[in-house]
Amino acid sequence: MAAAKEQKNEGGQDNASKGLFNMIMNNESKSSEEAKIVDSETLVSQTQDRLWRALKRRFQYDVSLQSGQEFLLNHVSTKVPLVITYADLVGSTNMSMTLPADKLTTIIRAFTYEMSQVIYNHKGYVLKYVGDAVISFFPASYNKLLACDRAVQCSKSMLAVVKNGINPILNQYDYPELNVKIGMDEGENVIVQYGHDRSSQIDILGYCMNIAAKITSLTGPNKISIGQYVYEMLHPSIKSRFSEVKFSAEEWRYTDRHTGQLYKVYSMSDAGR
Repeated sequence: MAAAKEQKNEGGQDNASKGLFNMIMNNESKSSEEAKIVDSETLVSQTQDRLWRALKRRFQYDVSLQSGQEFLLNHVSTKVPLVITYADLVGSTNMSMTLPADKLTTIIRAFTYEMSQVIYNHKGYVLKYVGDAVISFFPASYNKLLACDRAVQCSKSMLAVVKNGINPILNQYDYPELNVKIGMDEGENVIVQYGHDRSSQIDILGYCMNIAAKITSLTGPNKISIGQYVYEMLHPSIKSRFSEVKFSAEEWRYTDRHTGQLYKVYSMSDAGR
């Protein structure tokens, strides 16, 4: 009888969690006048068209970090809650040894451009490109639930664009397929501008950045891993698709900033679907 009561309480908490999430998300949808987020199928179609033309030298990729820098400019020298996301290309070193330089450059440009387009379509910002990785952020000051949801949905779209948009075109040219691993975390970050001029580069520093980078390094190809704070903000139906990852003491030593306990990491087991 006690067990039944406990189970009932857990069910009530789960329903309350779903209700709170839906209420906040619905309010956001009603009050927002932003354009709709483009669906994955449209992104895939657009990706294939651009990559096909780029490989035939009929299209040139052009990326810009301006929108992200403009957002950060308003928050220089302050702490801002953000969801930080790393999208890291797997196996680029091997490609650099087997592909001609011009083809490798086109593929890397295609990857960074298409990942950036997915980020923008999910209302995120690109912070910077580091080698073959794309680092982005989603502002979480106003609505952490929405920011975390957008970051996760964005990551799923990234995997879909690589798998269904980029790789089929590369296969037609007998080029190796791309694989990407994605990691993210949420937390306060310090916004730093390296010079006094308004045009000086602006960057993000903080514990959250370090955790997101480490999570990504421990993530397998074509998988999404998230920090505990992101996981706690997700709708129960999305949470159910993630499983906690157990690392060795040597691999993972990051702790929860509030409790001092080992910080948990979760990975989506069916991220490719």
